[in-house]
Amino acid sequence: MSTTTSAAPVESAVPGASLYRAIWRWHFFAGLLVVPFMLNLAITGSLYLFKDEINDSVFAYRNGVVTSRQALAPEKLAEIATAAAPGSAVTSYKDPATPERSAIVTVSGDAGSTLVFINPYSGKVLDTVGSTEEFNYVVKRIHSLALFGGFPNKLTEIAGGFAMVLVVTGIYLWWPRRQTGGVVTVRGTPARRVFWRDLHAVTGAFAGVLIFFLAITGMPWSGYWGSNVQAWLGSHDLGYPTQLWDDVPKSQKVTEDILPVVGWTVEQAPVPLSDIVVAQSNRPTGLNKAVEVAKSAGLTPGFDIALPSDEAGVYSAAIYPDDLSKERMIHIDQYSGKPLVDISYGQYPIFGKAIEWGINVHQGQEFGRVNQFLMFATCLAIVLSCVTGIVMWWKRRPSGRVGVPPPPPQRSVYIGLWTIAVVFALAFPLTGLAILVMIAVDRAIIRTIPPLRRAFA
Repeated sequence: MSTTTSAAPVESAVPGASLYRAIWRWHFFAGLLVVPFMLNLAITGSLYLFKDEINDSVFAYRNGVVTSRQALAPEKLAEIATAAAPGSAVTSYKDPATPERSAIVTVSGDAGSTLVFINPYSGKVLDTVGSTEEFNYVVKRIHSLALFGGFPNKLTEIAGGFAMVLVVTGIYLWWPRRQTGGVVTVRGTPARRVFWRDLHAVTGAFAGVLIFFLAITGMPWSGYWGSNVQAWLGSHDLGYPTQLWDDVPKSQKVTEDILPVVGWTVEQAPVPLSDIVVAQSNRPTGLNKAVEVAKSAGLTPGFDIALPSDEAGVYSAAIYPDDLSKERMIHIDQYSGKPLVDISYGQYPIFGKAIEWGINVHQGQEFGRVNQFLMFATCLAIVLSCVTGIVMWWKRRPSGRVGVPPPPPQRSVYIGLWTIAVVFALAFPLTGLAILVMIAVDRAIIRTIPPLRRAFA
């Protein structure tokens, strides 16, 4: 992602100068709007990439245990958790991922939802923390700005779309045009603007594809685009295999309502109901049996299991590990112990698989350390692009003015740009709408009101 260093008169003599200026102007406005959001995404994203390392170091006191004798039964751990939070009821249990990990029981009461970390051998409560106050959960919510409400979350969605615009326009601006430097090398020293221009351009050129990938694979989590794509895939049997639910009664709840961690593809999948006829002649099997069924079915250690909330509810067990092939979710009848719905990554339709794969790579999980550090390097590249863009703009801007790149000499170039904006709006409505508003404000307000025209010149 870059801007130009040439003076306006020279640019206007070059063929295609109008298009270059228009794209440069778009790139500038998009960057001006998106920098705070991109910095937030990159910084919080970097933290989330190392969530396991943070849990194993900063929060080792509640996540790590020393193995000793036989572990306590899940139901016993659930009793300990409710005793630690009087007046609460167990909503989910997290099976320890390794013998050296604590068990985590989620309980809910008048005070809200609480995570209780328990040594599975001694039964000692290691820590209690509100579900919405857990460090990595807070980081993730700040990452999307969902912590601050629906509107800020939609701004992040717009920023993700603008990130794609910045990459595409930045590559166009970086593309070699007679210059001998600033393509793969950085000229000058930090005291000169050309140094920051080249560093910005070269960083964007090398990391652009990865930045674009992070932006587009982050879109499924967005409030508007993600939920609409999810609904469309579901209605066309392209998300999760709906036929697996054909022979079981379904509740009004969806999977994301009950499980603490759930895959994007099955978030809106309905939760089955237990067989009430069987309930008349059988007592509930209990958490111990449900955990045993989940393990026997092949769920790898570390899975979450949600408990039934009423007489018709089910036990829902799910695991979403780094290895996508082991991704699994099972709903278990609370009376018979029979799996009602059993779904794995291999059963997803092609679009569901593609999106889950993209999310896994986005989170640095698919290719081990290589994936993790590649995504971390991309986050650093985003920070560097933002910083160099700000410094470059500050060194270029005229005193007392914003220093917006000049408008294109040929006004007809905007016909093509408006067409591109409309097409983008169809693919990413909120970002496309923001682009249309940006062009309209530029054309109808900034350039027609003399004080604004001077301020933005």
